[in-house]
Amino acid sequence: MTVMKATNVHWHEGDITREDRHRLMGQKGVTIWFTGLSGSGKSTVAVALESTLYERGKLAYRLDGDNIRLGINKNLGFSAEDRTENIRRIGEIAKLFVDSGTIALSSFISPYREDRDKVRQLHNEAGVDFIEVFVDCSLEEAEKRDPKGLYKKARAGEIKNFTGIDDPYEAPENPEIHLHTDQMTLDEEVAIIIHYLESNGFLAGR
Repeated sequence: MTVMKATNVHWHEGDITREDRHRLMGQKGVTIWFTGLSGSGKSTVAVALESTLYERGKLAYRLDGDNIRLGINKNLGFSAEDRTENIRRIGEIAKLFVDSGTIALSSFISPYREDRDKVRQLHNEAGVDFIEVFVDCSLEEAEKRDPKGLYKKARAGEIKNFTGIDDPYEAPENPEIHLHTDQMTLDEEVAIIIHYLESNGFLAGR
């Protein structure tokens, strides 16, 4: 549980509502939370989805694990406690993007189910939408891909607390979308997400 240290602070409402921003942008803000093993294809799907949405005139912004750790979360490591704080901060950032009417594409291993559930709860309490996408890929295939050479280093003991090797990954139990990236093409994966967004009114025009 994160303790609130600041006192005498209050949320300042503005004159423009969330609905006003959604109407202006011709879309509904939502967090699409990609979770899965390193090498499962989270960032690849997010990049392709962002491009597809852009081509359709929809605004999305990617919050990628490494990118965030180069900036706002540069003071966090990979212990269980730091992973939890990493995800908490991202959840708060994603919520702000959604409130602005942006489609937030959050791509993080986020290995602990409890941490992801807390982000979902954060969104629910704020009255904004959260879609969990399980980017499912076998450990064997993820290791075979190993785009950053991290599994090789983890197996050699050069990286500690590596998810899937010496740290657990807790798969989602009821994700809104379940992709099998070791069995599907990238086009198929993007099409599934686009269909979900269309079917649930997130891409509705003005």
